[in-house]
Amino acid sequence: MDLNSPLFDKIRIKRTCDEPKAAAKEGVCETPGCTNPGLYRAPKGRKAEGQYWRFCMDHVRAYNATYNYFDGMNDAAVQAYQKDALIGHRPTWAMGMNADAPGRAGEAKAKPQRDWAYVDPLGILRAEGVGAAEPGRAAEPRRPRYSAQIRKALDVMGLDDTADSAAIKAQYKTLVKRFHPDANGGDRGFEERLRDIIRAHDVLRAAGLC
Repeated sequence: MDLNSPLFDKIRIKRTCDEPKAAAKEGVCETPGCTNPGLYRAPKGRKAEGQYWRFCMDHVRAYNATYNYFDGMNDAAVQAYQKDALIGHRPTWAMGMNADAPGRAGEAKAKPQRDWAYVDPLGILRAEGVGAAEPGRAAEPRRPRYSAQIRKALDVMGLDDTADSAAIKAQYKTLVKRFHPDANGGDRGFEERLRDIIRAHDVLRAAGLC
């Protein structure tokens, strides 16, 4: 960079001596009887937002020491203002309500039919009634919510969480007959599998499912 370039000669910086002249255009302090320059702004208060007084240093300090935005408001009004301030004093509505919706307030409205597909393996949306009244489709049964241990036991026995007590008992008898050594000519190669089935059945029975 060439510091001797003639381009630097064209740069002009506002002089600090102009600042007092600009401040003087603001007028004198608005305190009655004061002739000092009104260099400092002070808010006029509630219902006059965006408007300011012009004071000198001494009088702006005195004004700020006694300034109270909530002057003239009772405790209930102050609390209501502070509560509204949390949401920026914007209007709010209760969840699930639309103030612009047609019809009288509180009037029951039919559920709109969804036009989108979803995968709901845990039945969470079905439990809330989503898709339960679709035309041409039977409502799926609500599946119980089992613990991980019970779901694992059902999986060991080749069942899912829709299996009832009769299905569990029937499946247990079928698996015991299939993997018992007597049914395999004395072969004990399926003993570990049989133990897993018995343990899974014990877990389901302890949970009152069979």
